[in-house]
Amino acid sequence: MSVTVQPARSLKAIQGMLNDGSLTCKELVQTYLSNIEEQKELNVFVEVYEQEALERAENLDQKAVADRGRLFGAVFSLKDVISYKGHALTAGSKILQGYEALYSATAVERLLAEAAIIIGRVNCDEFAMGSDNRTSYYGATHNGVDKTRVPGGSSGGSAVAVQMNLCLMSLGSDTGGSVRQPASFCGVVGFKPSYGRISRHGLIAYGSSFDQIGVIGNELEDVELVYQVMQGPDEFDGTLVSQVEESKKVASTGVRFAFIEEALDHPGLQSEIKDAFYGAKELLGEADHQVLPVSFNLFDYVIPAYYVLTSAEASSNLSRYDGIRYGFRSQNVSSLNEMYTHTRTEGFGAEVKRRILLGSFVLSVGYYDAYFAKAQKVRRLIKDQFEEWFTSYDAILIPTAPTTAWSLGDQISPVEMYLADIYSVLANLVGLPAVSVPLGTDSDGLPFGIQLLSARFEESALLKMAEEVKSVLQS
Repeated sequence: MSVTVQPARSLKAIQGMLNDGSLTCKELVQTYLSNIEEQKELNVFVEVYEQEALERAENLDQKAVADRGRLFGAVFSLKDVISYKGHALTAGSKILQGYEALYSATAVERLLAEAAIIIGRVNCDEFAMGSDNRTSYYGATHNGVDKTRVPGGSSGGSAVAVQMNLCLMSLGSDTGGSVRQPASFCGVVGFKPSYGRISRHGLIAYGSSFDQIGVIGNELEDVELVYQVMQGPDEFDGTLVSQVEESKKVASTGVRFAFIEEALDHPGLQSEIKDAFYGAKELLGEADHQVLPVSFNLFDYVIPAYYVLTSAEASSNLSRYDGIRYGFRSQNVSSLNEMYTHTRTEGFGAEVKRRILLGSFVLSVGYYDAYFAKAQKVRRLIKDQFEEWFTSYDAILIPTAPTTAWSLGDQISPVEMYLADIYSVLANLVGLPAVSVPLGTDSDGLPFGIQLLSARFEESALLKMAEEVKSVLQS
């Protein structure tokens, strides 16, 4: 039987239909596959696991209701930086051409254990380095709201997959906003947990002290469930914390929010986003919440510190791609040194090479103290400031991105692209949980979001506050 009705955009609604027999998993997957085919021009999927997803759906349909996992009926896509055993994995790069994952990421294994279905891998900026999904070896992904616009990055494929109902949810990675910024550009929810909450085992490394697997979805309730399924200790990731009990109990009224004055006064902030933010502030005040300004004298140092540190870590992490053990290898060589040079020159794109060179420079003798060491000190000062704020406030409110999606044809300089991350990198510098929820649209009908940050390891409280913000804004 063919299904013409579009899948519901919440797991609760989908599971209700599955439980009452008005829908099967196979019919659900077939409809998503049809949507994917209809939206091929958006260039969202690098690979669709059509037959595998249908077979898994058929098997799940045979299970008794009592044996169904928590994610029964949840169809996911995976960003092309997350390992799924037996499937190609390229990080949107030529240099991993032909590579097949030897194991699944811990996060993926935990989804599958709860009856999730993986429908394919989606496009992203090469090695997750970019803010608009234009650095991918597979070409740019287009924003479903306006096909002439970028979807954001680096998890642009994940955001458009959810936006256009090509799957229910998507796993992305967030090193400096790569889940939250595209969520803002596409009008969906993007969530990054605290550093150390979700295993990075099976996630291709970019900046190891910043990277975190995140979730893009439609509903905060669904996102929290997926987080709860994935989080927790893993023997393969030594940076994970043991189970930390959350301390904050957030009431539905009287939440104490702070907003950073310098962020709202930033010259790059689009006026419509600024106006909508202050409108949200007034609505929250009318709903008996406090929204008070705080000053942040380190704001101008955020982007320089972030890019010094992440580039340094990237230059180290990407040294493993040399053409010797796996992936692309240049054939036009006559010596080992030539093979290394030609392989990396031909295999990496311009933005990845730029960050490798920058990272190598800031780690070099004579410049380490001037750049890398100073950036680490700034990172610590920023961490101290946030910890101080969280003694008085429950969460920080800030725009997710300074603008809405720019045109695919715009010539954006590297510096302009880096500055587009000015509001999103804060959470990664400090290791905080952060979530972006839709706030509004600009005069061109392009979505933008508002971002909430909370104290480390307070994910449930953060998502509850986000639900309250969303409720107030929609009332």
